[in-house]
Amino acid sequence: MPNDAAPVLAWIDQQQPRMRQLITQWAAINSGSHNLDGLDQLSRALQQHYSALGGEVTEIPLPPQHVIDNRGDEIDVPLGRALSIRKRPDAPRRVFLGIHMDTVYGPDDPFQSVEQVDANTLRGPGVVDAKGGLVVMLIALEALERSPIASRIGWEVLINPDEEIGSPGSAESFVRAAHRNHAGLVFEPTFPDGALVGERKGSGNYSVVFRGRSAHAGRDFQAGRNAVLAAADFAVAANRINGTLPDVTLNVGRIDGGGPVNVVPDRAVCRLNARASDPSHPPQIELELQRIASEIAARHEVTASVHGQFLSPPKRLDAPTLLLLESLSACGRELGMSLQWRSSGGASDGNKLAAAGLPVVDTMGPRGGNLHSPQEYLLLDSLAERAKLAALVLIRLAEGQIPWPIPGA
Repeated sequence: MPNDAAPVLAWIDQQQPRMRQLITQWAAINSGSHNLDGLDQLSRALQQHYSALGGEVTEIPLPPQHVIDNRGDEIDVPLGRALSIRKRPDAPRRVFLGIHMDTVYGPDDPFQSVEQVDANTLRGPGVVDAKGGLVVMLIALEALERSPIASRIGWEVLINPDEEIGSPGSAESFVRAAHRNHAGLVFEPTFPDGALVGERKGSGNYSVVFRGRSAHAGRDFQAGRNAVLAAADFAVAANRINGTLPDVTLNVGRIDGGGPVNVVPDRAVCRLNARASDPSHPPQIELELQRIASEIAARHEVTASVHGQFLSPPKRLDAPTLLLLESLSACGRELGMSLQWRSSGGASDGNKLAAAGLPVVDTMGPRGGNLHSPQEYLLLDSLAERAKLAALVLIRLAEGQIPWPIPGA
């Protein structure tokens, strides 16, 4: 390994106890996507450390999330503030780094505490998705700023509070950041075996609202128009989309509606998630959902309206992204790592960056597993490992050893 990077990489090894301590502290702060107080507390803790990097720190208010409530009405739900840190924004070489501060665990979730279950395993809410990513990104940037090569590269960090609900408020911030930079690193967790994600499926959430007519279930049953029954029929019909388009999956996740069993229910909402690998498939899925909803509505003599979209477009492995992955793999070899990549059905903010034209590797975070469950864990030995990888990539980008700008980007 060239000597220019050796001192800062050795410094990262010395940060292992501090990294564990920071993750433990940050994971103990509940930052569920709609816990605004918790998100604000975590943002203040992050600013304390990220501001020391010397960049311009800005809090970005986000527009509210438009949602369909259980009665089928459109309402606005407030979101937390995103955190932006930019340094040397006029440098000729600029890289984007990002990860989210929110988790899937709300303040009422029983999974709240962090514990070290063995010498190498930390278990707790968000320890790997993505409090660990926040720490790895911080240490990598601290290492870069200790390097004499740092002045040659500009960087921009975006930490958003709404990724786990699809980034509805921060999506435009990612698009704008993609247009300001030449390459992107997102610190979502890597696979447990250390493999990176290449391609990702796109993800879309939909709510289909049915409105019928209430009636007494005994005296005036025939006068009613049952919205719950229509939603159930829609769910069965929509499920048949599975298998009709290559690599498309559609999951009916929930039906809201109904009340006393002696009343014909007049409102129901069917909620579903769709995944697709081909960018041409989301519009086809939406047209099919509209067609099925109209057919069911006519059959049951109710009204139907489809709400939602693919907030995360499919992320393809194009030539610039492949070159970035190969360059990152070369950095891994300098560190004695053999890095592979494979596709994933999960979506991330990397999907949005890629759709905006930015070559991006979006699994720069630590190793771990059991995401979104009470058994979520982080492998502690991966913290320094991934921080060194990210720091070395930044140094090689600054030096120009990685092609810049990436051809075709």
